[in-house]
Amino acid sequence: MSALTAPRTVARVFRFVALAEAVTWALLLAGMFVKWVLQTSEVGVQVAGPIHGAVFVVYVLVTLLAWRVLRWDLRTVALALIASIPPFVTVWFERWAVKTGRLPVDAPRVPAAG
Repeated sequence: MSALTAPRTVARVFRFVALAEAVTWALLLAGMFVKWVLQTSEVGVQVAGPIHGAVFVVYVLVTLLAWRVLRWDLRTVALALIASIPPFVTVWFERWAVKTGRLPVDAPRVPAAG
């Protein structure tokens, strides 16, 4: 097993990408507010849109990797994928997955010497 596909590494990457997906959603929503409500600029959507799209694709790919490496069941991977659609739900999913042991994020404990 490569260090890049170690369960803890995949879990950490998943957590990071889940948060990034939520942050880019917030940026895109802010850009849409400026464009459609304030009607002052499209720059926020033009910048945040492609960034969010790229992070969304990365989230889906990391979810599929986590499904394989972490041996998620079909229900878990389906929830993870569905969580990518509404804004900010990836953060809820990530917290739920940590709480239920689906994301192994705790470092192994090393006994104290002596």
